Amino acid sequence: MNKSQLINEVAEKTALSKNDVKRVFDSLFEITEQKLEQNEKVVISGFGVFSTAKVSERIGRNPRTGEQVKIAARRMVRFRSSMNVK
Repeated sequence: MNKSQLINEVAEKTALSKNDVKRVFDSLFEITEQKLEQNEKVVISGFGVFSTAKVSERIGRNPRTGEQVKIAARRMVRFRSSMNVK
């Protein structure tokens, strides 16, 4: 299921317009992104937790040439699902 299909399903189930549901989803994703950029957790009860984690610098290999390549440190988003999600 992609974003537009999800918006359609929520609009049908709630009797809200697709535009209203799209605005809510866009706001939700924007706020979630902002909070993760600020290193805050986003907890959605009954669904899961979004958080960030630091990934250390490491050495990788170019699969084509076999040459060693340094992969820079970065932050990544992690998601841990709630036990209620099956």
